[in-house]
Amino acid sequence: MLFSRDADTFLFSHGVHPEQVDMDLLCSRFLAEMNEGLQGAPSSLSMLPSFISVDEEIPADEPVIVFDAGGTNFRACLVEFDGEKNPRISGFVKHPMPGSRGKVSRDEFFARMAEYARPLLDASGTIGFCFSYPTESTPERDGRLLHFSKEMQAPEVVGELIGKNLTEKLQEVNPGGSWKISILNDTSATLLAGKLASGRQYSGYIGFILGTGTNTSYIESSQQIGKVPSESFTGKNQIINVESGGFAVDLSDLDADFYKTTAHPDTYHFEKIISGAYLGPYILFVLKQAARDKLFSDDTCTAIQEIASLTTIEMDDLLHTPDKPSVLHDACGGDVKDCFLVSQIADRLVERAGRLSAVNLSAAVLKTDAGKDPEHPVCINADGTTFLKTHAMKEYTVGYLDEFLVEQHQRFYDMIHVDNSPVLGAAIAGLLNR
Repeated sequence: MLFSRDADTFLFSHGVHPEQVDMDLLCSRFLAEMNEGLQGAPSSLSMLPSFISVDEEIPADEPVIVFDAGGTNFRACLVEFDGEKNPRISGFVKHPMPGSRGKVSRDEFFARMAEYARPLLDASGTIGFCFSYPTESTPERDGRLLHFSKEMQAPEVVGELIGKNLTEKLQEVNPGGSWKISILNDTSATLLAGKLASGRQYSGYIGFILGTGTNTSYIESSQQIGKVPSESFTGKNQIINVESGGFAVDLSDLDADFYKTTAHPDTYHFEKIISGAYLGPYILFVLKQAARDKLFSDDTCTAIQEIASLTTIEMDDLLHTPDKPSVLHDACGGDVKDCFLVSQIADRLVERAGRLSAVNLSAAVLKTDAGKDPEHPVCINADGTTFLKTHAMKEYTVGYLDEFLVEQHQRFYDMIHVDNSPVLGAAIAGLLNR
């Protein structure tokens, strides 16, 4: 910790130190935005009803086709649950997500997905589609894309019904076929997978993803969803897709300046300072400010300014193995003090992301009556490579959850991870909508 004072002083001076995240204030704002979004009032949180209840039984021995459209990949497979609710996954295929590597038209977007799915289309007439973008669900379980996040490039798809358009393309590649598609978000799918896999009696369920992007889903009483007509859904509760990555956070001028460098600077601010698509570029942006402030040696300042891009994985290389070659290690040119300062700044910003994630999860728990009894906590099924693999991200998040949610608010949780959560949850959603 010999040089940490320099790093902390720099971060405090620009308003981006983790200790400057006021968890009480932000959680109160988050809850207020959740309430506004549920009533259809202006809010940075979309609070999208899924029209999916968690109370129905999953049919056994019935195959369902699953699509999983994420920030990087489009995956497809066949899933079937046995009588013990154990899943069997087969026919798995993976391709680049249309629009993730360059701009595509509406026709190309759906045509590519249909072609990817061709080998599976004869196996079932039911499809569960985990579509990991802000989508307004319909009572028929279709979904209309509100806008893209994660820097996707398919503008003609915005406003389109995903299930309807995809069905048309599926029928072109497999004439005569007929499919019933259920669209849901990845966090809703993660929540369903958590409920399936949990072996104890929980008082509530949350799906949380911190990967390329970030989002949260939780279970809300249907009576609290003012923007949905009561006749459109008869269940007593349903999953709400918070779209928590859209939470409007204005914590520092440095954050605001970073937002301006992204493709859509006015939206998804929360996502842009914690998620995998942005955390590496954001940390590079902060390091370049540190270089302008002359925090490092002259050579290191020059080298950092010359770095054209930095992924979250490349940033994480320094934190995992600070003594081995990496983009940031090389920029320091062997200067031990500079390398430590760079890693200290990166680590503090990962800690800040963990603290912000704890705010998000705390708000989701506090929004319900769940978690008040330690014998029956809330089940948080957490997924996403940034959360699970980025150095200390999970540990920071859990630490702040314990401090804020458990110690301060006396709400209790159990964090689990279920492999293939989006796939399993999508399968469940499809089977419940046959």
